Order: sequence, then structure tokens, then C-alpha cells
Amino acid sequence: MTAPFYNPEAPSDWFVDPAERGVPGAPMAGGVEDDGALSWQTEALCAQTDPEAFFPEKGGSTRDAKRVCETCDVRAQCLEYALANDERFGIWGGLSERERRRLKREQQAS
Repeated sequence: MTAPFYNPEAPSDWFVDPAERGVPGAPMAGGVEDDGALSWQTEALCAQTDPEAFFPEKGGSTRDAKRVCETCDVRAQCLEYALANDERFGIWGGLSERERRRLKREQQAS
């Protein structure tokens, strides 16, 4: 049996452009950014921190996650998304699941 030929050069298709794959917020050709429904997530501060803080175990503290949310520029979009999609776990838009349920009930009562 002979050893396979070793080619030290990378194949021409080794890199996949995120814009071609439709990754939200990826710069498109010509510098145009994706304005999809979830493009706000690229600006979310939680994407730059430990995700475990936003999904604490039952009875765990939500303080650190909420502190991050306080200064996040896309907090309103995040909360809107969570309410529209009935997110049942984690901190979204600075609110816990219980707080989101209460807010939703208050909105329906109005």
C-alpha cells in the first residue's frame, strides 16, 4: 500500500463566506448589512458574554444577566422577540420568564 499524496496547499473552497450562508449581521457584498428579522442579535451584548448567565439553573441568580441587559442597545428588540416567540427559558430583554409572562398578561388586559 502506498502513502496518499500530501498537498500542502489549502483547497480553493476552504473558506465559506458568512454573508453567502445568510448569517444575520454579516456584511454583504458592497458593505450592505443583513437587515433580517434577527439581525439585532449581532449587536446584543449577551452574545459577547457567558451564555450561562442568561440561562441560570432553577433558583439561580439572574442579577448578572440583567445587569448586562441594562446597557444593551437592542434590549427592546430582544424583549419583543421573546414575547412574540413565547420564549420560556432564560433572560430576554432584561426580563425573566416569569416577568415576561406578567408583562404579557398586563398587555392583554389593556
